[in-house]
Amino acid sequence: MTSPVLLQDLQLLENAAKKAGSLAMKWFGDSTKNQKAKVWDKGNNHPVTEADLAVDKLLTTTLRKARPDYGWLSEESKDDGSRLRAERVFVIDPIDGTRAFIKGKPHFSISLAIVENGRPIAGAVYNPALNEMYLAAKGQGATANGKAINVRKCEVLLNCSMIASDGLFRQKYWRTKWPAMNCESRNSMAYRIALVAAGKFDATLTLRPKSDWDLAAADLIAEEAGAIITDTNGQIFHYNLQSTSKIGVICAGKTVHDLILHRII
Repeated sequence: MTSPVLLQDLQLLENAAKKAGSLAMKWFGDSTKNQKAKVWDKGNNHPVTEADLAVDKLLTTTLRKARPDYGWLSEESKDDGSRLRAERVFVIDPIDGTRAFIKGKPHFSISLAIVENGRPIAGAVYNPALNEMYLAAKGQGATANGKAINVRKCEVLLNCSMIASDGLFRQKYWRTKWPAMNCESRNSMAYRIALVAAGKFDATLTLRPKSDWDLAAADLIAEEAGAIITDTNGQIFHYNLQSTSKIGVICAGKTVHDLILHRII
C-alpha cells in the first residue's frame, strides 16, 4: 500500500513542474510575445540562462516551503552539503536541455525528484513546450499525461530506434561494428529517458558523464515503466552521495539493454 505522503509528494512535484514550465515558456521560442533569455557560460562551455535561474528560484521557494525538512540538490543552486544529512532530498534540474531551450527546440524538460536512501521515490519530468508530463511514484507505475506507460519489448538492435547521436556508433574504438539503427538526438537526458520509458523509442545511450539532477526523476519513471537503466558498467544509480557525477547512461528494455551493455564493457 502506497504511503499517502508519497502520493502527496508526487502531486507536489507535478504542480511545481507545471508552474516551472509555465515560467520557462516566457523565455522560450522566437515569438515576439516572449522575452529572449540572457545567457552566460558557467565554465567548460556549459550555458545557463536567466530562465534557468528564475525557474530554480521558483522551485526553491515552492518545494522547500512545502517540505522544509527535505534536503536540496539543484544544478543551479549552491550545494552546501546539508542534503547528506536529510532523510529525503529534492533533486532538481530547473531546465534540463538548456542548449535546446536557447535554440528554440522543444526538447528540454523540468526534472524533479525526491530521493530517499539513495534512490528516487517520486519523480516528474515535464516538457512544457510539448505539454508532456511524465510521473512516477515508487511501486505505482509510470504515466504520461495520466496514462500508464511501458517500455517497448524490442529484442534486437538492428533497426531499433535509439536516442543518441549516430556519430557515436561510428567511432573507431568499438570492437564490433554496430548494426544499422534509427538514431535521433534530444538535448535533455531526462527527456530522453522518459521517451524510452513511454515506448516512443527503444533505447538511449550516452558515454558522457551525467549528474544526479539529469537522471534521478527519469530513472524512477523508467524503472516503473519496466525499463532497465544503469551506468555504462551496468550498475544502477545511487543518488545524494558526496559526488553527484555518474559515468554514462544506458536505458532500454532488458534485452536491448543487455545487448548494448555487452558491446560497451
